[in-house]
Formats: sequence, structure tokens, C-alpha cells
Amino acid sequence: MRAVLALCLLLASPAAANPLAALVAGTDPRAPQLAGVVGVVADRNRILRAEAHGLADIAAGRPLKTDSTIRVASISKLVVAIAVWRLVEQGKLDLDRDVSLYLGWQLRHPTHPETPVTLRQLLSHTSGIVDGPGYGFALEEKLQDKLTPQHWGAGAPGKRFEYANLNYGLIASVMEKATGERFDRLMTRLVLAPLKIDAGYNWQGASDTAIVRAAVLYRKGRDETAWNPAGPWVPQVDDLKGQRAPCPVRSTAGCDLAAYKPGSNGTIFSPQGGLRISIPDLARIGQLLLRRGEVGGLRLLKPATVKAMLTPVWQAGGAVPGDDYHGQMLCYGAGLHCLSGKAGATDQPVPNVRWWGHLGEAYGLLAGLWVDQKRGRVFAYALTGSSDDPFKSPHVASSFSAAEDIIMAELAR
Repeated sequence: MRAVLALCLLLASPAAANPLAALVAGTDPRAPQLAGVVGVVADRNRILRAEAHGLADIAAGRPLKTDSTIRVASISKLVVAIAVWRLVEQGKLDLDRDVSLYLGWQLRHPTHPETPVTLRQLLSHTSGIVDGPGYGFALEEKLQDKLTPQHWGAGAPGKRFEYANLNYGLIASVMEKATGERFDRLMTRLVLAPLKIDAGYNWQGASDTAIVRAAVLYRKGRDETAWNPAGPWVPQVDDLKGQRAPCPVRSTAGCDLAAYKPGSNGTIFSPQGGLRISIPDLARIGQLLLRRGEVGGLRLLKPATVKAMLTPVWQAGGAVPGDDYHGQMLCYGAGLHCLSGKAGATDQPVPNVRWWGHLGEAYGLLAGLWVDQKRGRVFAYALTGSSDDPFKSPHVASSFSAAEDIIMAELAR
């Protein structure tokens, strides 16, 4: 695999002719300048293209590389879904059982108390949960105590699609309750270690080498409310300088992880967005889905399970209404985002494709992992910062940012 990656880098197009390099150089008038970008294309068996442009640490002058470790935001949810489906295959979880029976306390929509919430609904964002006052809580807090009436939307469970990060904090709590294991360790055992991937949620399970390879995420401005295209790049997250953070979770009383009771607060390791992983390793997870649950001679999922994962639970325009996330989400399964494949639809960076995977967006990062079953391809990318609000620049082909439209079209070319 490493030899193939090296060959891909040697054969990469010259920077002057490469659309990804042009985005980092700021010479593409269609999109803001990027701090860095990594792009990978794979088929069922190997990496076909892998390249990186820009800097992983601007202050240190350290280049972004294909094996840089990146916080991939909501793509983390797809990897959680793989672990959930593995536990379903093992008989430890049931997608259509009332999750209250796992949690040990009643999870109910306050205006629909007769309707149970299920794992399938949580995975597909049709549970009725919304992010409301927040979706990440401290180590010492109990998730049950932090839920409020404002964490519930207008629709009854199963009757409305509304993308919400809190769904995955609840899923992580269910996983912990069903197994007695802490979420970060579960993810390593069920997905990352079997695939020989050096990665982890909030860096837990990732090696010191992975931390040294960390890519800083940037904006030009202190946060998403203060873009200044002419200003300096401002680090947002993972400016680690090669050192592991003293506490991997938010804590109010000294970070005693040994005292944590699995199942009490599954939000602590950021199941919704805290995975740190390289983009080639992200593509390996895409290969697992492309190969119907088997990769590298290892079978993690049954073909029937992958088929179920790649089946829509919700689609825009159907009987169940929903919020389409600014036009980017018109199709969603039990843990995976799907592109509708409809001509002219707002979720089509590449015309008329039906891809499965997930997008990621946080702290200046925009990223995606997409599986094209028809062509037998996996596309994975991450851009690590934008000089301007990428969603306010003119769109090129879809409701995705202009940079993502360009990146996905180039990788699928």
C-alpha cells in the first residue's frame, strides 16, 4: 500500500495543471484559497491516486501529506454506523428496539410519549432529536440529565428528518450500555484495529506517530462568524505541536476517565465528529463498503448488512418531510448519507451520480468520503481551511461549497 501511495505521488499532475494545487495556490477564481487539501481515489483493491497540497502546520512550515492525521468531522458518523451494524450482526443490538431498554431510562419525545425511539431512527436522523442547546457534555455529566424539551423537534420519532449530532451521542451511549465498553475502545476494537488503521476518536487509540502527523485546521478569522480573507490563518483545532492533549475529553473535575461509567454520557469522545484519521485510511473504510463488507481478506460485515446500510431510510420529497441541510442532504440511510442521483438536484457535485458516504464540516475543515458502486470507486478528500466562508462563495455545481464541487469533479474525472 505504501509503495502504491508513493507511486501515485510521483505520477501526480504538475501543480500548475492540477485543480487541487490551484485551490491551495489561490489561483482558481471560482473558490476561496485553501490552507491545504488531500485527495484520494481508490478502487476495490488499491489506491489509484493520492496527493496533498499545502501545509499541515503553517507556523512550523510543516507540509500537509497524504498520511497526515485529520479530524474528519461528521464522516465520523459513518464509521460509528459500521460499528453499530457489527453489533447488530452479533445480536447485541436491535435497530428497531426501543433504545430506552438499553439506556436504562426513558427516552421519549415530550409531545409524543407513546412513540419509542429506535437505533434506526437515531442512525438516520429521524428520531425527533435536534441539537438545540448543545450536543457535547462534560465527563462528569450524565446525558440523561442534560436532555431538555429544546432537544426535541416538531416531528414525532420516525416522522421527520432533521440532521442532529446529538443522535450519535445517544447511539454511543447505547453501544456502551449494550457492551459495557467505553465508546473509544469499542471503535478501536470493532473497526479501526481490524482494518489496521492508526486512528481514534479524540485521538484515543491513535499512536504518538499519528499525533506527530496531525494537521491543524484553519480559518481566516477567530471562528465561523469572523471571516477575513486578507488576514492570517488562525488555528482552530489540533494545533498539537506533536504533543498529546492532557485530557481527551471535556472535564470539569480533573479528567478521571477511570471513573467514567460506560453508557452514562456517550458524547464525551465526540462520536459525531471526533475521529482523527488519514485520508487513505478513510478510503480503506470506503473500500470495505465497496467490497460488501470485506477488505484485505478480512470480513467485517455480511453482504446483506452492507446492502441494508446502502438502502435509503429517508428521501426528500417522500412521505416523511425533513430539513435538507441547505440542499446537501436529499437522501439518508441508517448511518450513511446518500446523494440522490437526480438530474439537476442540489446535492449533485458530479451530475447524475448515486454515491454513498458522508460529508464533514467543522473548524474550517470540509471533507467527504464517497463510494461510487456503479463505477467501483471510492473518493475521499479533506480541505483543512478556507480563506473565506466557503458557503458564501459562488457555487459551481451544487449546494456544496465551490471548493468541494471542484475537488469532487476532479477526483471523479
